[in-house]
Amino acid sequence: MLSRPKPGESEVDLLRFQSQFLAAGATPAVQLVKKGSRRGGDANPDQPPLQDRRDVVMLDNLPDLPPALVPAPPKRAKPSLGCPLPEHEDPEERLNRHDQHITAVLTKIIERDTSSVAVNLPVPSGVAFPPVFHRSQGRQGKPATSGKRSIFAQEIAARRASEAKIPPVREVASTLDPPGGAMTSEAVTPREQGSQLPWGSCSFQGPHLVTGKGLRSQEAEQEAQTIHEENVARLQAMAPEEILQEQQRLLAQLDPSLVAFLRSPSRTHEQAGEKASGEQRPGGPSVEVTGEELIMPASASEPRQEDELEPGAPALALPVTRHKEWLHMDTVELEKLQWTQDLPPLRQQQTQERMQARFSLQGELLAPDVDLPTHLGLHHHGEEAERAGYSLQELFHLTRSQVSQQRALALHVLAQIISRAQAGEFGDRLVGSVLHLLLDAGFLFLLRFSLDDRVEGVIAAAVRALRALLVAPGDEKLLDSTFSWYLGAAVFPLMPSQEEDEDEDAEPPGEKAKRKTPEEGNRPPSDLARHDVIKGLLATNLLPRLRYLLEVTCPGPSVVLDILAVLIRLARHSLESATRVLECPRLIETVVREFLPTSWSRMEVGPTPSLHRVPCAPAMKLLRVLASAGRNIAARLLSSFDLRSRLYRFIAEAPQELALPPEEAETLSTEAFRLWAVAACYGHGGDLYRELYPVLMQTLQAVPKELSSHVPRPLALQRIASLLTLLTQLTLAASSTTPEPSSDSAEASLSAIPSSITWTQVSGLQPLVEPCLRETLKLLPRPEMWSALGPVPPACLLFMDAYYQAWSQQPGLCPGDWLQDMERLSEELLLPLLSQPALGSLWDSLRCCSPLCNPQSCAPAPEALPSLVSLGCTGDPPHLSLAGSASPFPFLTALLSLFNTLGQIHKGLCGQLAAILAAPGVQNYFLQCMAPEVAPQLTPFTAWALRHEYHLQYLVLSLAQRAATLQPVSAPSAALYHGMALALLGRLLPGSEHLAHELLLSCAFRLEFLPERASGGPEAADFFDQLSLGSSGDLGCGRGALLAQACLDLPSIRSCYLTHCSLARAGLLASQALYRGELHRVPALLLPVPREPLLPTDWPFLPLIHLYHRATDTPSGLPPADTVGTAMRALQWVLILESWRPQALWAVPPAACLARLMCVFLVDSELFRETPVQRLVAALLAQLCQPEVLPKLNLDCPLPGLASFQDLYANFLEHFEAVSFGDHLFGALVLLPLQRRFSATLRLALFGEHVGALRALGLPLTQLPVSLECYTGPPEDNLALLQLYFRALVTGALRPRWCPVLYAVAVAHVNSFIFSQDPKSSDEVKAARRSMLQKTWLLTDEGLRQHLLHYKLPNSALPEGFELYPQLPPLRQQYLQKLISGILQNGVSET
Repeated sequence: MLSRPKPGESEVDLLRFQSQFLAAGATPAVQLVKKGSRRGGDANPDQPPLQDRRDVVMLDNLPDLPPALVPAPPKRAKPSLGCPLPEHEDPEERLNRHDQHITAVLTKIIERDTSSVAVNLPVPSGVAFPPVFHRSQGRQGKPATSGKRSIFAQEIAARRASEAKIPPVREVASTLDPPGGAMTSEAVTPREQGSQLPWGSCSFQGPHLVTGKGLRSQEAEQEAQTIHEENVARLQAMAPEEILQEQQRLLAQLDPSLVAFLRSPSRTHEQAGEKASGEQRPGGPSVEVTGEELIMPASASEPRQEDELEPGAPALALPVTRHKEWLHMDTVELEKLQWTQDLPPLRQQQTQERMQARFSLQGELLAPDVDLPTHLGLHHHGEEAERAGYSLQELFHLTRSQVSQQRALALHVLAQIISRAQAGEFGDRLVGSVLHLLLDAGFLFLLRFSLDDRVEGVIAAAVRALRALLVAPGDEKLLDSTFSWYLGAAVFPLMPSQEEDEDEDAEPPGEKAKRKTPEEGNRPPSDLARHDVIKGLLATNLLPRLRYLLEVTCPGPSVVLDILAVLIRLARHSLESATRVLECPRLIETVVREFLPTSWSRMEVGPTPSLHRVPCAPAMKLLRVLASAGRNIAARLLSSFDLRSRLYRFIAEAPQELALPPEEAETLSTEAFRLWAVAACYGHGGDLYRELYPVLMQTLQAVPKELSSHVPRPLALQRIASLLTLLTQLTLAASSTTPEPSSDSAEASLSAIPSSITWTQVSGLQPLVEPCLRETLKLLPRPEMWSALGPVPPACLLFMDAYYQAWSQQPGLCPGDWLQDMERLSEELLLPLLSQPALGSLWDSLRCCSPLCNPQSCAPAPEALPSLVSLGCTGDPPHLSLAGSASPFPFLTALLSLFNTLGQIHKGLCGQLAAILAAPGVQNYFLQCMAPEVAPQLTPFTAWALRHEYHLQYLVLSLAQRAATLQPVSAPSAALYHGMALALLGRLLPGSEHLAHELLLSCAFRLEFLPERASGGPEAADFFDQLSLGSSGDLGCGRGALLAQACLDLPSIRSCYLTHCSLARAGLLASQALYRGELHRVPALLLPVPREPLLPTDWPFLPLIHLYHRATDTPSGLPPADTVGTAMRALQWVLILESWRPQALWAVPPAACLARLMCVFLVDSELFRETPVQRLVAALLAQLCQPEVLPKLNLDCPLPGLASFQDLYANFLEHFEAVSFGDHLFGALVLLPLQRRFSATLRLALFGEHVGALRALGLPLTQLPVSLECYTGPPEDNLALLQLYFRALVTGALRPRWCPVLYAVAVAHVNSFIFSQDPKSSDEVKAARRSMLQKTWLLTDEGLRQHLLHYKLPNSALPEGFELYPQLPPLRQQYLQKLISGILQNGVSET
């Protein structure tokens, strides 16, 4: 048995196995069977299988070289039926006859003969090899060659052409260049012209591709001619179909990518045809042969687009003329030069479809139909090339360009766009917010990456764009101009009020703090930037990069100013950000060393090449803003960075003596005064005062003369105001007493340091400041000059206020001295001021400049973002606004502060100074502030503006309260002041805790501000209740007696609210120190974030809410005495407000009042049984059910502090069912939400889940606080509720003696339902109506049956609560008879 081949055996072994197998004559394991056609079956089914013919491998006739590894021709699946394969034909002969493979052509390879080729060695020469030639030499008259060939290759090709003496001709592009060269036929007999080739005749004059080069000279021409004749004969013998078939076969053998490359337009120029003689060939035009079809070329007279243009001829449709000296322009490719053609015409927009916004290089928004010239550089080759301008997407694309100029240009344009967007220039022309879109697209981090660029221009553009994004120039200008106002140095932080999403805010505060503290540093910058842009930037190591730019790269002046502005904005963000700026390594050292040097070269007016080693005012401002963030930061700045020497340097010399430009010197001196004033707010910098005392006195003495001669420039006025503010803080520091340090406070140890300034050092300032005040007040009748003074008059008044306050607190001085001086000032200056008409004009202009009276003036900025807080100031504020030049707020606030201080110290002056409150402008202003208008939305600018407005309102109320203790106040004025105090209590923002505490102590609960108590207010309340149609019952004693008792209990009421409206102790202490001038206790000038007012709008109900929460948290509850007293005091105060100050509760919806009253019953099971509580709740319920109040009761709207009224009512029903024992007042509160106009869910809760409570609702119809018609109309349309009504009536759960009100309601709705004949009712409703009427007819309870069938109208005067028909109306009787007849015929339906 023969063995099979094993792995590792060679071909010799296989041949040996074959020989052994053939010699043995064994039967093959495989039988060869001839299989016929698949379609027609076997060609010869009778032929036996082939068994003897074997495939034998022979090595004798194999060629020496293996065939080339090229793809074989495609195999045919089956033989043709018309041409069967011969069976006895030799396969080798058949294969040789039909084989078209390359091996059939190259059967005999003749090596190249080089014996006769002469070998020449290179000859040494002095010229370069290859020879160098200039492109302008020898190029004249030579045709341009196609393709992307170098000049050297073109020159070599030209030399070879000249050597061969072949005249150049036009190149004819060929679509396909077959392997081995194109077979061009050039000789055809006349017989074959026009017959075999459909495109015409071709001539074959000789071989062009096969030249015989490399053969022996005697054989070369013969072999080439032989090959040429064979090719010609084969082509002539082939039909056009066969030529196409062969062409397809050749294409199938080639690589498809190679075929595509050969057919490409660029390859067309490179693979041009042969060069002929200059005239047209006699055979006609050349022919393009493609693999798909035959394409006729264009006529010779028609120029082709792909043809090469003659040198010097103008290019087709090109705006320029090609010159021969231009590089790489030998061949003009029009498809690549389309961008040089004229722009397409601008398309006019035919519809209202939105279009992509495009901007100019200055950031201006371009109109969609604007047609601008192209020399402006606003057209490009992207989308919508005909439209000028760049879109945001294209600008973003340019910021990632490899060309630094393009990156810088894109960042510059984006900065301009942001600046214009924040200024509101785009208005409503854009859909959406530009800043929001940019931040969502990652613009913030694009700027951060651009700051790391190596190109200075890109860094400068990135810094400018970062400044445009973060810094609003109007904000800094506004805060600087109001620095000398009443507590103007204290500002709110510019940080988002809501740092987390709403779902995160819903978490308990303790869990939120635990979750947020450890993970704050691990959150990615993108997540932080989504909530807070500044935090996201700080997380990207922005501060070290800015320090590197300032310290190492030394950028230009504009970049330095931009970086300092960005640092100021970061410092204003929060205490945390200011601390990070301070603690950034070498950042503050670099700023102080480079931009606040003590010596520098003199600078002239004009552009400055560099700001390094030159004093810079923004650097001083940065230190001032950092110092405002906290006491510790200010102390570290003064002690660690040698700021005292800087302050000496820039204050000791006058601005005109500094070697700086005048404006820069003035601004730098102003910022130095402000920095010192901020430090003095914490009690620091007293040693500077002793050293610089002569300079300050000299500067102060020159102010009156400067003011009297002419109105100084705005910068000079700001410097004077800053100087007066500094003196004010130094004077307060002299009056501050040393506080007692506490062991649990780190700040207390710092504040325990005694003041370094004594009263004797500041006592001589008042004679120098008073002349300044007199000079400014002389300009009050001249409005244009008065408005030009800016903050100087308020600064003078505030200094006088601080001076008298400090003087009165000196223990070793005689009180008669300062009292006498106060009288002198009042007689000489203040009282004459009150009689001036100009002061009345200031009061009259309050309403025009008030944010409260003009809520539209506090609208959010057009590009306001929650994650990037800004005041939204785009430029100078309007003339008539709180911060405008004509604003009366700064002067009047400072004047009222001085009046309050004088009235507090000298009681005899209080009555005289209170005459300022009699101005009509004050009364009108307060009346409009109390009007129930829409309050301005709480934005950063609104919070800043309202804080200053609330200062004026509080000072007016404080002065009125002081005057009320000494002399009676008219009833209208007292009521006006009281209403204003109550409104202000609910509006004060964080940072004003001291004002809220003082209002609770004085104005809010003061008997002098309740003139109704002594003018018949209680009696009028009783008389009104008797005449009122809405309160038909008497659930307690009269409301007048309750109001009189509440007035007597007013001190207890105040004590109750001081307990339950207590503010955070830390915030209250900080606020008290700031407002009282206790500088050693001031922790910071950075106020808390104004997320919401200090007290809620429903603050009068706070004690009741606290009781409810305590009861739910601790089921045992509070002691009865405390609970009853708190509830009674709160109800008394609410009753006073409801009766005499209803405007104080306008912001509280009636539904919220009802919910708060329900909380009284949910506190425990005994509180509502107390007689005082019962009477007060009944009086408040009667007020709530007044005809003018009841329509405003809406239980479906969201209520403050309440998740769902339905849930509260469900708890209320459960509590009523458990502990009410039929209490009528409790029942009245249960019945009030069951009116027909309210949600059916409330009625379903009673009749579906708490049916047992119906037996306890025994409130008589006469004591129902609202009309019965509110329950019975319109008819009920809830089928489920109607079925519950009917079931409660039929089962006896609802009876007239148990629940007369709801019995009448249920009867009315069931009667209306069973007799309704609405044709639009559904089948279900009709079936339920028919069934309910049948059951009603069959009732055994004759009384209930009579009520349901004969109900007519509700009437609360009748015992049943409704009237009955003596007999049914004809229509109802007819309808009932029809139904009865149906019952008798079909039987009674099952129940």
